[in-house]
Amino acid sequence: MRVFVTGASGWIGSAVVPELLAAGHTVSGLARSDASAAAVEAAGATVVRGDITDLDLLRATAAGVDAVVHLAFRHDIAFSGGFADAVTSDTAAVEALAAGLPEGGALAIAGGILGLASGEPATERDVPPAGSMAAGRQASAAATLALAPRLRTAVVRLSPTVHGEGDGGFVPTLIAGARRAGVAGWTGDGSARWTAVHVADAARLFRLAIEVAPPGSVLHGVADEGIPMRDIAATIGRHLDVPVRSIAEDEAPEVFGFLAAFVGYDSPATNAITREVTGWTPTGPGLLEDLDKGHYFGEDAGSKYV
Repeated sequence: MRVFVTGASGWIGSAVVPELLAAGHTVSGLARSDASAAAVEAAGATVVRGDITDLDLLRATAAGVDAVVHLAFRHDIAFSGGFADAVTSDTAAVEALAAGLPEGGALAIAGGILGLASGEPATERDVPPAGSMAAGRQASAAATLALAPRLRTAVVRLSPTVHGEGDGGFVPTLIAGARRAGVAGWTGDGSARWTAVHVADAARLFRLAIEVAPPGSVLHGVADEGIPMRDIAATIGRHLDVPVRSIAEDEAPEVFGFLAAFVGYDSPATNAITREVTGWTPTGPGLLEDLDKGHYFGEDAGSKYV
């Protein structure tokens, strides 16, 4: 297939592009800067210059391909108080891409799991409760799913931790906070659970989403179905050689940074339906195993959020 990838030079996109190429697909990638364009070209994909606010470009590019993997999101405005505007922009991008795709084409977009459910592991059939973190991008998810059966659509709900060497996301943010504060920890009793998936497994799931997932699928990018925060903190503390303990509410911003509001979320999830409908089987290391490889603690490791 001819596949167009938005966010092609990002953390997940940089794994999706080679995954698609290795499977024999022809890939083009959206790039809004010279650096992004160079990364997309170096990966072996054709560069499409522009960004996700150029709806005419998205529509025209989608018209010339068989499938789209939509990973780009306006994090620049989302993390500066404009999350609702970022979601509105994302929904418009989905609609433009869908308008361009020919009938029978495939569209897979990224969503999130954190906050989807509390206590019992969330399944692919669960709908994010109103006001939850997972509900934040529900508008673009709903717009995508509504396009079935004209298009083979899928929403890939990603774990809050998509990990691997080069990761600059949530786990490096936790590590940076622990290094700064001289303590690794959790809130409450540390039983809150996060899901995780290796970036290579996430990339393979996006490929399967456009190749074989039934139209209107919700898929879970989950390998570790629920790791207690105290276990993550214990591993970080051991590598940094800092104390590990429960963190009081007034200490949380210093230790966790912007993640202080989220580390207490108990958000386990399963992947049974995803495995059944796509044949996906995670093969990468789990999060704790990946942490023990040591690459998160080197001089070059760091969070994009700090």
